Amino acid sequence: MSITGFIVLYATLWFLTLFCVLPYRTQSQDEANHIEPGTPPGAPAGDVMRRKAWVTTLIATPIWAVIVAVILSGWITIADLDWFGRMHP
Repeated sequence: MSITGFIVLYATLWFLTLFCVLPYRTQSQDEANHIEPGTPPGAPAGDVMRRKAWVTTLIATPIWAVIVAVILSGWITIADLDWFGRMHP
């Protein structure tokens, strides 16, 4: 696997993790009783993206490392995923 493949894998896992992390412990402006003019009441209150980005990085990096270790070790190969026998040995 090339360095580009590792970067694309990390970016994909990072954004997937971000979308899983975003809803947790988020307080809306309506819940905080402080609605900024021009924003919807369901918008997040305060600056939460920096903290969410750090949490996302802390979760995504070990997951990425495990997947990279599996790929580099050869535990699972493309031939193992050939369930229909379309790849010839």
